[in-house]
Amino acid sequence: MSRQHPVIAITGSSGAGTSTVTQTFQHIFRRENINAAIVEGDSFHRFDRAEMKQRMAEEKERHNLHFSHFGPEANLFEELEALFRQYGEAGTGRVRKYLHNQEEAEPYKQPPGTFTPWQDIPAGTDLLFYEGLHGAVVTDRVNVAKHADLLIGVVPSINLEWIQKLIRDKTKRGYSHEAVVDTILRRMPDYVNFICPQFGVTHVNFQRVPLVDTSNPFIARDIPSADESMVVIRFANPKGIDFPYLLSMLHGGMMTRPNSIAIPGGKMGLAMQLIFTPMILRMMEMKRRG
Repeated sequence: MSRQHPVIAITGSSGAGTSTVTQTFQHIFRRENINAAIVEGDSFHRFDRAEMKQRMAEEKERHNLHFSHFGPEANLFEELEALFRQYGEAGTGRVRKYLHNQEEAEPYKQPPGTFTPWQDIPAGTDLLFYEGLHGAVVTDRVNVAKHADLLIGVVPSINLEWIQKLIRDKTKRGYSHEAVVDTILRRMPDYVNFICPQFGVTHVNFQRVPLVDTSNPFIARDIPSADESMVVIRFANPKGIDFPYLLSMLHGGMMTRPNSIAIPGGKMGLAMQLIFTPMILRMMEMKRRG
């Protein structure tokens, strides 16, 4: 952890809403004139798209039916830990980009599904902002979480997560229903062992809970909207959190535990603005004093 070079990490599985959270933070950075080094978690996958497809086929031949992007074999956990540590110590580190589609790949003259070359973070950034699968991962070999100053978990209830994945992958990626279900089952051991534990070490968690029936996610035809959801916000350390103020600003919210509030789903972005803007400004003030 570092006062001079703070690290903020958003962690959550694919489809959890981490990209929406990233947009909220970008609004804060822009409004407060903060120069953030943005790091996407996909850039720390071990294999590009073609290599991953080949590796999955090889693992299937070995009867390993649980090889996935959620686990350590498919990711560069050591390099991610080194980035957090180096940035905290000196405000630098090596990063790259994963080019998801043709639009992202065009400026680099590379095929989609590949990585750009590694390069150093430019000098003079105010903080590092990570969004991806493993911002708080801890294993017997690495501890990424201990190098972050602010860890935020974003996770829907499990049935809602499955609904989002099923509908997104079938409508936007053209996968069959059976293929998406196979992916869910293949990822499950890594989800239990490497994704879920992260939410036990985060400082703040946001969990979206649907208020409609999702008891069978495999027959759902639409994703519950924000208005059909509540968001549970849990603070690991509630000291200093002005709950009466938050509840007064977030109409329809309620206190559920001494460290938790539940708010209407459509208020999540506003809640993040109210909660994290003061935290980030305190980081910048400590940075200046340091």
